[in-house]
Amino acid sequence: MNKLTLTAEWDKVFPKSENVEHSKVTFKNHFGIELAADLYVPKDTSLKANGKFPAIAVSGPFGAIKEQSSGLYAQHMAERGFLTIAFDPSFTGESGGEPRYMNSPDINTEDFMASVDFLSTRDDVDPERIGIIGICGWGGMAINAAAIDTRVKATVASTMYDMSRVAANGYFDQANNAKARNEMRKALMAQRTKDFKNGTYDLAGGVVDPLPDDAPYFVKDYYAYYKTPRGYHKRSLNSNTGWIKSAGTSLLNTKLLAYANEIESAVLVIHGEKAHSRYFSEGAFEKMTGKKVKVPAKLDATKNWNMTAGNKELIILPGAVHTDLYDDVNGRIPYDKMEEFFKANLK
Repeated sequence: MNKLTLTAEWDKVFPKSENVEHSKVTFKNHFGIELAADLYVPKDTSLKANGKFPAIAVSGPFGAIKEQSSGLYAQHMAERGFLTIAFDPSFTGESGGEPRYMNSPDINTEDFMASVDFLSTRDDVDPERIGIIGICGWGGMAINAAAIDTRVKATVASTMYDMSRVAANGYFDQANNAKARNEMRKALMAQRTKDFKNGTYDLAGGVVDPLPDDAPYFVKDYYAYYKTPRGYHKRSLNSNTGWIKSAGTSLLNTKLLAYANEIESAVLVIHGEKAHSRYFSEGAFEKMTGKKVKVPAKLDATKNWNMTAGNKELIILPGAVHTDLYDDVNGRIPYDKMEEFFKANLK
């Protein structure tokens, strides 16, 4: 296996905090793929309990890297007393895995579990106080990891996508029928044949560029993050060449949240009121709790809307769109709420 190349300089899309120690670390998942991560350790050692920190592993969005949103979340949570890592999923960023720019619901769920392996064996981490954060498509992966990994005591899914649902049903479930799925299968299999014949993998391309005037509003939101200095990074799939065209094969044939209703640990699901993707979070909450979500047509702009069932909570942020939870441009990420949630459940 090739040795990973880790960038030495700070090349994040967000400024470095003076309140945490930052370093690069690596660890392997159960498929033998070596993952690269940024480690953030609070400088204030008084935040330890019995000499150990609570810890959180972070990843996402889908097609992003640790130098973008996940690193931002990880650094902020480290400032609040948690030892954190933001990792690049298999096949992406600085992590290993061939072919490049592939994804898998199984392997990417395992990536979260491998991060827990790494954290739980550190001398400065309390293995009984480990949580995870998944952003966008990795929100679904995080909930799937929580359904299998009983070491995960608390999970946050932020602006989540259920990637298996969108792969199988299309956006807004508009292609949720056998005929449409069979057409998708035919296209994927034709692409696989082409790739095998050519000995290379065609790439789907990242966020569309140039941006058409008639692009859906959420595509414009993606562009504003991934294609501008706000969030662009040279290693980000969404900022550049995108995933392999046939990468969605496994997602089309897998249901990520199949056992989400059996999660016993705490889960906090956060989404924006105006996000095109809000139905994924509502669906995940309904799957976990059996409770129907009924968000009012008009929210109080000064208050978050929430719904709880046992140790599961759904929070809707008034006025926020999908990418508002990628960074702090609009001050939308509810770090105080996440800190409160993890401190209550990692104890």
